[in-house]
Amino acid sequence: MEAIDAELPISFGSIRIIRKSWAARIDSSGAQPHHHLELSLLPRSELARGSYPAHWGPHRFEPIGELFLIPGGEFMHAQSGCQHQNSIVLDFAPSILQRYFDCHLDWTSRRLQGCLDITSHDIRHLLFRIGEEARAPGLASHNMIELMAAQVVIELARYIQGLDEEKALGGLAPWRLRLIDERLANGLNPPNVAELAALCNISVRHLTRAFRISRGRSIGHYVLEHRMTQAKKLIEAGMSIKSVAGAMNFTASSNFTVAFRRATGETPREYKQRVNRNIQILGAASH
Repeated sequence: MEAIDAELPISFGSIRIIRKSWAARIDSSGAQPHHHLELSLLPRSELARGSYPAHWGPHRFEPIGELFLIPGGEFMHAQSGCQHQNSIVLDFAPSILQRYFDCHLDWTSRRLQGCLDITSHDIRHLLFRIGEEARAPGLASHNMIELMAAQVVIELARYIQGLDEEKALGGLAPWRLRLIDERLANGLNPPNVAELAALCNISVRHLTRAFRISRGRSIGHYVLEHRMTQAKKLIEAGMSIKSVAGAMNFTASSNFTVAFRRATGETPREYKQRVNRNIQILGAASH
């Protein structure tokens, strides 16, 4: 079931704020003519994953993050245990993105994987701003949304270009990536880069270069993202902001707030209010 809270046409596509609910596990596949950029406003199921069978074969699936792009014309198979989701969606014509590339924009395996979990803070922040403007319009709101949507597309082109620039270099071996993920999942105390380099038996310089190639982001940003994901779970569980900051080993709540906002585009208090508001909306909709 899908409910549209707001829908605004723009010159090259549309903006929608939607609420979805599923009675059973998601297992769907298909292609659509337009590019579909989506920012999930509720925590995404850790089991959410996607596959592009024409590129990867039928058995390879990669995680879907809170911010992702499904390219127009690409057949995708998605699976998730998600039951409820609120999202900000930008649908737009593929030609709008193509104009920023000198040649035809081919959707390579690297590009497809990188767009299943987009790590751009700028894109995330712009979509949040678009959502706020759509919910509470002000002076020249439509013009503002049009401009921000155009900026989103430019930032997306830069993000894709960044994936290409690192293509020729070598990344980390899968077993080293697995060690890093296991260490991050082991407790709330985050490791530093030197510890992770020692764990992988490589130099800090090698780790920082190769990790960016493998995961499309810096090792420091990746650790911060993982840390903030854990913080979100504690906030969702009802823990106070001060207690979450302490649990995440921040010396002060203000330092935690700065780090959280840098990683997510909103403060811990704003995130908590948004989650509580969405829970109330879902509760009212179910009655």
